[in-house]
Amino acid sequence: MNLYHIWANLRPGVKDLDFVDAVHAYLGYIRKQGHIASYRITRRKFGFSPPSLCDFHIIIELENLQQLDDAFMLVATRDGEIEKLHGRVYGSVSDFASALYRDFPDDVRTRI
Repeated sequence: MNLYHIWANLRPGVKDLDFVDAVHAYLGYIRKQGHIASYRITRRKFGFSPPSLCDFHIIIELENLQQLDDAFMLVATRDGEIEKLHGRVYGSVSDFASALYRDFPDDVRTRI
């Protein structure tokens, strides 16, 4: 499993529940297209985290990198519904950071 992590803060004036609704709509749409396996939205608790991490953390699970590429290609069309959904999320955040992790060891890893 590949894990695409996103950290972000909200722009001033953006309501937290409006942001979460927008993320659910956006990632739910991508999931229905089969381009992600699942996702989670988490929020820092009591301000507890390293200073470099943001308030919100989104974890997107992907079965393989082809799913990630397909998801990016869908968003890159900037067409119709996906653009509207993406705009609601992207327009709500600041301090965006992302990372790609994988389960380790990989299923294909051999031991000597």
